[in-house]
Amino acid sequence: MSVMDRLSALGLALPPDWTPRGRFLPYRRDGAVVYLSGQINEWGGQVTLTGPVQDSPEAVAAAREAAQVCALNLLFRLREAAGGDLDRVDCVLRLGGFVNCVPGFPHSPKVIDGATDLFIALFGEAGWHARTAVGVAGLPGNAAVEVDAVVRLKP
Repeated sequence: MSVMDRLSALGLALPPDWTPRGRFLPYRRDGAVVYLSGQINEWGGQVTLTGPVQDSPEAVAAAREAAQVCALNLLFRLREAAGGDLDRVDCVLRLGGFVNCVPGFPHSPKVIDGATDLFIALFGEAGWHARTAVGVAGLPGNAAVEVDAVVRLKP
């Protein structure tokens, strides 16, 4: 089954294209390695969840979903970098996750699991990655979550 078929089987789709909020490239390729710029949880230009994320089970669950939206945005740009074919992904090397949260928030790793879990569901063993998950005082658009990634493509 293709990556796009697995995405569809999960009841998910890639977002529509959007305009970046700053002056940067959405990705940079260096040979087979793709460095993906951080993506906030926005869909169609609208932030889906604003911060700061509170320390409650409901808020953490909502922020996990926001991290999944970030991952879908990353996949959109990764598909561009891979010439339209997400099946060219060899492995996800690293994710960096940022959670716009209240001071002392202890659940940043649980939040970023929303992105991690999607990459593992789509790419299997190749979706496992090194990762950082940190709490921050603010993100663009007051988004709750931002995630960046480094991915290696097959030749």
